[in-house]
Amino acid sequence: MSHDPLFNRPLVEKYDRPGPRYTSYPTAPQFNTAFAEDDYRAAAERSNRAANPKPLSAYVHIPFCKSLCYYCACHKIITHNSERAAEYLEWLKREIEVQGALFDDTRRMTQLHLGGGTPTYLSNAQLGELMAALDAAFHFAPTEEREFSLEVDPRTVMPEQIHELRGLGFNRLSFGVQDFDSDVQRAVNRVQSEEQVAALVAAAREAGFRSVSVDLIYGLPLQTVASFDATLDKIIALRPDRIAAYSYAHLPELFKAQRLIRPEDMPPPERKLELLELTIRRLSDAGYVYIGMDHFALPDDELSLARENGTLQRNFQGYSTHADCDLIGLGITAIGKVGDSYSQNVKETAQYQARLESGRLAVMRGYRLNDDDRLRRDVINELMCHGHIDFATIEARHGIVFRDYFAAALAELASPRADGLIELDDTSLTVLSAGRLMMRNLAMAFDAYLTPNQQRFSRTV
Repeated sequence: MSHDPLFNRPLVEKYDRPGPRYTSYPTAPQFNTAFAEDDYRAAAERSNRAANPKPLSAYVHIPFCKSLCYYCACHKIITHNSERAAEYLEWLKREIEVQGALFDDTRRMTQLHLGGGTPTYLSNAQLGELMAALDAAFHFAPTEEREFSLEVDPRTVMPEQIHELRGLGFNRLSFGVQDFDSDVQRAVNRVQSEEQVAALVAAAREAGFRSVSVDLIYGLPLQTVASFDATLDKIIALRPDRIAAYSYAHLPELFKAQRLIRPEDMPPPERKLELLELTIRRLSDAGYVYIGMDHFALPDDELSLARENGTLQRNFQGYSTHADCDLIGLGITAIGKVGDSYSQNVKETAQYQARLESGRLAVMRGYRLNDDDRLRRDVINELMCHGHIDFATIEARHGIVFRDYFAAALAELASPRADGLIELDDTSLTVLSAGRLMMRNLAMAFDAYLTPNQQRFSRTV
């Protein structure tokens, strides 16, 4: 595959429709409450008994924020009462202890991600407590084998705190920038200066973080091609290792915070495509490799290298080099993947506390994969991560005849094939340059659960 996706406006417009992001398969709408705590415990036991138990990974959800970003669709709690976070941390440590008892001591945690909300709402001392609890329960892998990351709101930390975070064991940081334009920042209630971000990126370099990532959002209110081009200038000058450029999904009927954005400030639909085309061109010209979906990375970054050597994976945090782990979800709403199952925790803090107070897990719902799910997950992962499906490899893993089993899916791909998005022959399917922006559309052909009403998903391009 070419490194740079071919931006073809008519094709992008044709295929831009709602669809899953495929951070899991089956996707979250298939999770159900029939999957209960005992199912999760059984999944953990099966994973311990595997011939080669997988290493452990954890996602920890810190839901607190001091102010409301109007675009945000995450599960968050807006408060200036730090006591709420201190109380939440105590319950979180309780959950860590309960979960840790389910997994064999011989297994090691190689991957950790703190998301939110705002993880840095917690003080560095509180984050130290959290890290100590995680290490005691799950046994951190040796330092050189870890990928421990943290989302940082640049408004919440000072450069000296970045050095302290490195001392706590984090080796990757992700800074939420979104846009540097002051009018856009005021329109979404997230004001932060270029100088703040630059100082934190410099501190991360000095502290020895292995990777620094920056998040951007295109399609926000008041954004123009010229204003976002100026933001890209500043981001490129900072030279982060990774850049995630997300498409803003404006769904005020679903997310109350978005109702605070003035409708007249929203850019027209065609503006988003202009901004996407601009982002791809500018980052490609600056030497970034297009990994897939929203992700770009420098050529020597581990994501780029994994894409080159065929080890790229995908999980609930997006593209990863460590996705083949048992992922433990911790905190309210957190999602996990243990063995052949997915699970999600309760959404309200009162429920969360009640479960843990009684010694129970916080699992609210989930899903156990069947043979067809595992097969389709394998196919979709090959497509999304490697842009290539070798039929013989899938047949050997799953005992099927690919063209017979997926006859309907291959027929559905007739239009993408005619449009030059894929190359399809008797032995394989390969995504061409023009199809790289439409990965989600291609994966949808192999999804057994999609229905005509897919409005619950964001648009695919």
